[in-house]
Amino acid sequence: MKFENDVVVVGGCGHVGLPLAIVLASKNLKVVSFDTNTQVVATVNSGKMPFDEPGAPEVLSKVLQAKRFSASSNKDVVSTAEHVVVVIGTPVDEHLNPDPEVVPNAVAQLVDVLKDGQHLVLRSTVYPGVTKLVEKVIADCKKKIDVSFCPERIAEGKAVEELVALPQIISARTADAVERAKKLFNNLTQNMIVVSPEEAELAKLFTNTWRYIKFAAANQLYTIANDFGVDFERVRHAITHDYPRAADMPGAGFAAGPCLFKDTMQLAAFNNNNFTLGHSSMMINEGLPLYLVSRIEKNYDLSKMTVGVLGMAFKAESDDIRSSLSYKLKRILKFKAQSVICADALVSDDDTLVSEAELVARADLIVIGAPHKRFASMPISVPVVDIWNIRKQGVLI
Repeated sequence: MKFENDVVVVGGCGHVGLPLAIVLASKNLKVVSFDTNTQVVATVNSGKMPFDEPGAPEVLSKVLQAKRFSASSNKDVVSTAEHVVVVIGTPVDEHLNPDPEVVPNAVAQLVDVLKDGQHLVLRSTVYPGVTKLVEKVIADCKKKIDVSFCPERIAEGKAVEELVALPQIISARTADAVERAKKLFNNLTQNMIVVSPEEAELAKLFTNTWRYIKFAAANQLYTIANDFGVDFERVRHAITHDYPRAADMPGAGFAAGPCLFKDTMQLAAFNNNNFTLGHSSMMINEGLPLYLVSRIEKNYDLSKMTVGVLGMAFKAESDDIRSSLSYKLKRILKFKAQSVICADALVSDDDTLVSEAELVARADLIVIGAPHKRFASMPISVPVVDIWNIRKQGVLI
């Protein structure tokens, strides 16, 4: 069957969908990003990225000019492409319960515009078994559509680079669906790993959970050293310097963002909440802001101080504040300090922020919430709490 477009990405103007869409378009495919947010669609079609992603603005400009890419809020575009890539993932609610129905329900809402002969690709992290639920949705609608699950593996800030550099996991129930998925992602890489859908679902969850646990281990070691009056960074340097078996030990810092915590809790729920390691990691990582404030209180009378939180994104060189622990730190400090001010020049969707210059001028104490590179040499005359050691002055509090 002949289709007008090669690929349509559902949810295609977000952090996962848009980089995939424009990089595929740069490989001579005709791609449309479908997104219900009309304002973001307009922004993308004007040639502007709605979020910061190194290298992406140049690719977006190139594929728009070549007329190989466009964004649309018209659901009917879903019927125009051979490959329909869905980047909606399984969320967790305020009680940390995953909702396995979100992705199947989203696909069910597309049934009226899906056509025989299409290839449906699930791309975001899903609760184990969700691929099978989506296959049932497709089977119930009596349409001949192949389904595959090919999880994204990129890190924000490295999407353009990693989409073509990393191996691609391919999974599907039938040989035809596997071949179609391989054909699609062969535009990005020839390095592919074929597994079953259930193996792929666990591979994605295990990847994010492993990173979250590693960060928790480092944060726990940090608190042990700190409570003993020892600078954890000096210990970590002694451990990791020219010693390959410990080279992957991360430094201390906020382990946050939209994926790691959420996916660890998904895995716990999947295993009937029998996941002591995951729950312990959550308590360590989510408890770090409170630990920092409790240590600061031992040295300063916060009730008489203006405290500045410098860096509100969830990680360095990012504008993304989703699930950022800097905001948890802010809430704790507001209860303890005379006043709290926050700044991050990269963040544009928080009108409570002050300029970084104002924060440095007004604050009696500064806590670095996100280790943006510019903070390393920023002139600051007041005490700085820098758990990241971005300023190379140690992490002892």
